[in-house]
Amino acid sequence: MPWFPAWGIEFSEPIENPSPTVSLFNEWRPSDRWLLLSYHAACSEVRLWTAWSALRRREESGRMIARTPDAEFLRLISGTRQLSVAFQRAGLSEGDESAWIVCLPDYAMGDEFGDIEIHRSAYSDNDIEATRLIEHLDAKLLAKRPIPTDEGLIRLDAIDIEELVEASDRENVFLTHSALADM
Repeated sequence: MPWFPAWGIEFSEPIENPSPTVSLFNEWRPSDRWLLLSYHAACSEVRLWTAWSALRRREESGRMIARTPDAEFLRLISGTRQLSVAFQRAGLSEGDESAWIVCLPDYAMGDEFGDIEIHRSAYSDNDIEATRLIEHLDAKLLAKRPIPTDEGLIRLDAIDIEELVEASDRENVFLTHSALADM
């Protein structure tokens, strides 16, 4: 599985108010196919590609709930139909010290289920733009890829604070939670 085009970043200080950071990001991003995602919401390469695939199917069939791909992706990651809840769960929040800069490729879907070519260079093809955004945010790149955590499941409201999920089951819980977005 190729790396999803997502760059983990650490802010110079915890976010006090997400609005100025999101506004700055939106001012400099190349298109609405770029977004800021809560650090713990990403989970894994499989989950990011799965949510992306669901996004592309909805885009091509005209079935998106949100008006833009970035908002629809957050909605799918959050496992909800409500956009305001999606931004609370998977968007940038007060106190966040890190996040993911995400680029949503617009590869065409094939005619049959699973018929899509994911370019192995999806990450590297967008690295220059991501680096520019990191610099504008006065952040630093983290040398990490997404991993499933209980913290992420709690943030997405997939489990309660007192619940714990076995490490081997976390990714499946994230995937199931995303699948509930349209229920």
